[in-house]
Amino acid sequence: MSGAARCPDCGSCEIVEDAHYSQEQLVCADCGFILTEGALTTTQTEEGFQQAVTFTVGTGQNESISRTKLQGIVRVRNLCRVLRLPDTFADTAVSYYESAFYLPLCHSARKEKKEAIMGCCVYITCRQHGWPLTMATISSLLYSKYELVTSVFLELVQALKVDVPSMSLQALAKSHCQSFRLFRTSPSAPEGYAEDLDKVLERTLQILELASETWLVTGRHPIPIITAAVYLSWQSLKPAQRLSCTLSRFCKLCETELPSPAVLRLKELKERCLKLATQLPWLKMQTLNNKTVVYHLGDIVKHQAYLLRKALEAMEMSTTPSEEGSSSDQQPPGAAFLPPCVTKPRKRPYTTAFPDKLQNITGDEDISDSEIEQYLRTPDEVACFQQQQAQLDTRQ
Repeated sequence: MSGAARCPDCGSCEIVEDAHYSQEQLVCADCGFILTEGALTTTQTEEGFQQAVTFTVGTGQNESISRTKLQGIVRVRNLCRVLRLPDTFADTAVSYYESAFYLPLCHSARKEKKEAIMGCCVYITCRQHGWPLTMATISSLLYSKYELVTSVFLELVQALKVDVPSMSLQALAKSHCQSFRLFRTSPSAPEGYAEDLDKVLERTLQILELASETWLVTGRHPIPIITAAVYLSWQSLKPAQRLSCTLSRFCKLCETELPSPAVLRLKELKERCLKLATQLPWLKMQTLNNKTVVYHLGDIVKHQAYLLRKALEAMEMSTTPSEEGSSSDQQPPGAAFLPPCVTKPRKRPYTTAFPDKLQNITGDEDISDSEIEQYLRTPDEVACFQQQQAQLDTRQ
């Protein structure tokens, strides 16, 4: 509700109606100032004279604290309204914010952290209701750093003791694809670059299924691999026109951010597709590379079950020992896929078994009682040690 009424605190005309404790009241949407408060309770004498008791008088709450809390509630509802969430979602998010408002993590928190708490209440609600929403979307709406929102989310989940279920990769991909500008009516897009959302989404889900079967999803952040899969599926629909478009330009045309690991995920996806393409009978005589394999992506995802089975058979044949010895070190191009942490493990710094000052250890050195106590784990071991120590003392 906006009209002639003005906020006496900041002068804004954005006056809205907000239900607080089932009472309608007028609130400034910009600063949270309460213009009119609803009646909460009345005494018998006041009911006779029709005198209403306001929120601050009836509850004894400090007016500044209630104003801050109400401003946060309005902010949470506005976030839900921007995301077009159902009213039940907004009520749940507000209840989480009201619970978090009195937690120690909200006390003396700076403005950025309070904004992150409001966004995390909305994010937790969406996750619990299976609504596809990313942490990056929340951080962009709040203009907050992604790392701050993530840390606040972990603190809030532990403080509220709520259960946040994991989100399906397919549902997350559907939500992420809807924000890409090239998949909507875009007259400014270059010729041949605009594409139907349903076609791109169908192939993207197939690529993500292939990535999941070949260990590219486990332990990885979902947004970079979804971005790479969307770009690869978009290219494969019209490769002749779109093969020259890079991933960075594609994200710029779609008006979306390019996650830094997406380039690596794209390289890994192309390597997987290239290995599987060598198993297709009609492509065995052709020379393929990371660029030309995009032309055959439709056949790869269509026959991925057959191709993965052939890759496993090729791996078993390569690891079968022969009369000349085992050939497990020589795998064909279509060998079975392994997790990246196994194929490309991180290099650990080299450390010696013993430092220079401990090279002359023989095992006959004296061990103090305090060092022995460090190795005791159970009460039985402690009692046995004390018994042996007492026997030694009596003999002496």
